[in-house]
Amino acid sequence: MTQATRTTHIPRTQTAPRTLPAVNETAIVTSATGRRTLAVLRIATGFIFLWAFLDKTFGLGYSTTVAHAWINGGTPSQGFLNSPAVVGPFKPFFAAIASPATDVLFMIGMLTIGVAVILGIGLRISAIAGTIILVFMYLAEWSFGPNAASTNPVVDYHIIFALALIVVAVLSAGDAWGLGRNWKRLNLVQNHRWLI
Repeated sequence: MTQATRTTHIPRTQTAPRTLPAVNETAIVTSATGRRTLAVLRIATGFIFLWAFLDKTFGLGYSTTVAHAWINGGTPSQGFLNSPAVVGPFKPFFAAIASPATDVLFMIGMLTIGVAVILGIGLRISAIAGTIILVFMYLAEWSFGPNAASTNPVVDYHIIFALALIVVAVLSAGDAWGLGRNWKRLNLVQNHRWLI
């Protein structure tokens, strides 16, 4: 074999694993006061979801009585979806989806969204899931007709809560007074950025 026809094995260069830059709240919100204010908004918004879970599970007497508590056989989503509070053009749809499965999904959503947002972890997925739940509740209560429960047909508390979730997720507001910074360093989160 001549020198010209001989092939040499050239080792492939090793490339370092691709690491994406972490989303850093400090880089997005440069004011310490702004980060603390967002932390308060995040914790308060998360507590809205966690409180709904606790009240509906144990019947703390605020929106759910002990007799209607989930642990006593109450039906959190079915009770709402089949109640007179659900009005408007989507009423048949909401009545049709009311089931034990929606009870479980609703309660899991309330618990996981509440805990995640309070802790400052999984803010993106929490914002998406929470916004979907809130928009469904907004449509179920249909504030565009007469005798609506809402005093504002366009922007009611469901919309405000959804916007709060979106704001804390977009601004990565889980670092201040939360576990967001450590959460974003986990390999699982680094490999699946939607978990941020």
